[in-house]
Amino acid sequence: MLQEPSPQQYELEMVTMEQLVPKEHLVRKIDKAIDFEFIRDEVAHLYCKDNGRPPVDPVRLFKIILLGYLF
Repeated sequence: MLQEPSPQQYELEMVTMEQLVPKEHLVRKIDKAIDFEFIRDEVAHLYCKDNGRPPVDPVRLFKIILLGYLF
């Protein structure tokens, strides 16, 4: 059934990831224990510096895969 929207405005709440993830969460412990910067050096030869579209950060891609494996 088609209804008219309510004139009432819904409340918005702004939160950050820092507020959502507990201080002792496994993800925070991994982030403190492992420096993932070595991944950029390992895959640098696979990326073209002057051709193609801007790449997705390989560190971010690795972290996404790691999160998928863990959870």
